[in-house]
Amino acid sequence: MLNFTTELAALLGAGLPLDRSLSILGEISGDTAMRTIVQSLLKTIREGNSFSESLSKHPRVFTRLYVNMIKAAEAGGVIEAVMEKLAGYLETSSELKDHIYSAMIYPVLLASTGFVSVLILLAYVIPQFSMIFEELGETLPLPTQILMMISGFFSDYWWVVVGVVAVTFYFYRRYSRTEEGRYNLDAFKLRTFRAIVVTIETARFSRTLGTLLKSGVPLLEALRNVKDVINNLIIRGAIEEIIKGAKEGKGLAGPLAAANLFPSLAISMMKVGEETGALDDMLLKVASTYEKILRTLVRRLISILEPAMILIMAVIVAFIVISMLMAIFSLNEIPM
Repeated sequence: MLNFTTELAALLGAGLPLDRSLSILGEISGDTAMRTIVQSLLKTIREGNSFSESLSKHPRVFTRLYVNMIKAAEAGGVIEAVMEKLAGYLETSSELKDHIYSAMIYPVLLASTGFVSVLILLAYVIPQFSMIFEELGETLPLPTQILMMISGFFSDYWWVVVGVVAVTFYFYRRYSRTEEGRYNLDAFKLRTFRAIVVTIETARFSRTLGTLLKSGVPLLEALRNVKDVINNLIIRGAIEEIIKGAKEGKGLAGPLAAANLFPSLAISMMKVGEETGALDDMLLKVASTYEKILRTLVRRLISILEPAMILIMAVIVAFIVISMLMAIFSLNEIPM
């Protein structure tokens, strides 16, 4: 969608009409699925439908926010400018996601490698030593006995472990897809990782609302669209109260402050934007500010997470090594 939006904005900016631009995109697109969608859009437009109506026929690709921004652009006759804003919005959102994902790659690889290494030690390496110790018939040190029990359980009942993990994952996925389950999980995330969750949602809220207002979408309609892009159900529920307050003429900053979920700095900046009549520009500044804060929070989290994971793995491996060494040293006490 980012490629489609960027390329279409460039073609429209070059002065080409919409149907000609879509025709060119259909010819040059290297993705078969996107080429099919572009051809469908072109066909629908040539049948007399508007661009926004054509986009709405592909809800899995083009979100309601995307469609409503195009609808506002059609009403104001500024589709070229709005396509450029959409491209910028999608690019910024993509960069933020990529930053978070790339930051998590090393911790995930570290945890996966450590977990697999410990499993190999417990399931294949240690059982070989246990056979030797059993033949000697000596009483092993307590740490070694504990290690042998754990290793024996994994070797004999690995299928139980796999089954428990699979069943737990299945029921977790099933519960998280229910309304109650998702609400409770979002409430837990908000309590446990409040700083990160609130920063993410503040940046997303401000970037989306600012882009919509900049594109000419009315405030109430823009807030309804913003509600769809908020992932956390607790914060999404607060947007309903904000919409209600905006309907009553309370503006944006007042209902946001009453919700007691968004940072005070963001609310103060929005209040200044309302007072100066530049709410859309101020919202985009809030988004940029909190996207920077989010990057800092992610770096701090990773800087804590990486050594913590290394320490945990070191303790586990040290326990295994020391337990085996204690057993080996105890062999010196066997009478010859």
